[in-house]
Amino acid sequence: MNDFVYREGRLYCGDLGIEEIADSVGTPFYCYSLPTIRRHVRVFEESLRGVDHQTCFAVKANANLAVLAALGRMGIGADVVSGGELFKVLRAGIDPGRIVYSGVGKRVDEIDMALTAGILMFNIESEQELEVLAARASILNKRAPIAIRVNPDVDPETHPYISTGLKENKFGIDIDAALDQYRKAVRLDHVDVMGLDCHIGSQLTEVKPFLDAVERLKVLVSRLEEDGIHLRYLDLGGGLGITYEHEEPPHPSEYGSAMVKAAGDLGMKLIFEPGRVIVGNAGILVSRVLYRKETSGKTFIIVDAGMNDLIRPAFYNAYHEIGVVVEKGIGREKVDVVGPICESSDFLAKDRELPVLDRGDLIAVMSAGAYGFTMASNYNSRPKAAEVLVDKDKFYLVNRRQTYDDLTSGETIPDAIMEEGD
Repeated sequence: MNDFVYREGRLYCGDLGIEEIADSVGTPFYCYSLPTIRRHVRVFEESLRGVDHQTCFAVKANANLAVLAALGRMGIGADVVSGGELFKVLRAGIDPGRIVYSGVGKRVDEIDMALTAGILMFNIESEQELEVLAARASILNKRAPIAIRVNPDVDPETHPYISTGLKENKFGIDIDAALDQYRKAVRLDHVDVMGLDCHIGSQLTEVKPFLDAVERLKVLVSRLEEDGIHLRYLDLGGGLGITYEHEEPPHPSEYGSAMVKAAGDLGMKLIFEPGRVIVGNAGILVSRVLYRKETSGKTFIIVDAGMNDLIRPAFYNAYHEIGVVVEKGIGREKVDVVGPICESSDFLAKDRELPVLDRGDLIAVMSAGAYGFTMASNYNSRPKAAEVLVDKDKFYLVNRRQTYDDLTSGETIPDAIMEEGD
């Protein structure tokens, strides 16, 4: 259930017509429903009621400051993977004690920033990272709370680009080698061994891979206990999928109860890192038709949003439902919906049967609240789209559209170049 509904042939978000918002802010723009985000959080948290846990939103899914602030005020923490994400969640007011820091390539300045902020835990992904973190904590006279991210070699049965729990993936430490790394970590000064972390992939549509991973983690926990290494936290990652087309992912209540049943007897505080399941279906990308182009074998609908705005179709061949903002009832046709980028991979949909569209019409690319704006770029020197947050009968421009001046912000032309030929 979400707030994007049709009333008398027009698409609404809450009590506001999408057409009205487009007239105000221009296109393309991302539109997020705050009530939907809050509802998704409540459903996820309800599934974990009575269990000692902390939910840490995966910021990579949607890093809009207003969205992060709203989540923080619901008691949600953050899973960050960069200094920039850490900066944003702190700016949004999220408690550092609810932040976990993942990612295989943490720079020294990012490590220092997180140590100084006093985050809950670093999820360590390599032996060298552990050594660097210990050294930085010593220099700063801080204690570095850590979990070791293990790679359980479990097939998440998802797109290979978003699989993270197989041996060939770059993430984590091989589960069979993890015991030695824990033994090393507990001997390091300025390091507090706090937990165990695992994340096997994204857009998972079955519970079984999660449960398989938990069973492998429990064996490791048992071995650690035998070694006298007692952990406080079990970070089970995220990855629960959503419906884009025909997928039937488990309901968060099914996922939550299964995970709690599998891991709840360990006596550890559970950490979950949902992202897509919270924001994916709480957002859309709105774009305007620039041109129709008909060839002997194709009809192209050229819109003002491109792969720089939403790269998932080009990158993953991902499906996003596309709806018209205003229904005209004049038939349907099979088309390719493409953007203005100079790449053949610049498409939002191929061979899709849609209502007949013409210049000036508005379309809504659905399920775009996760991995949409966060993966956007300035390719072809295109300004990034605006972001709008809707709360019932009000909307807020929470990220203005970039200007052309923004495209050159920070750039300089050396005087030597300008002086050439003088």
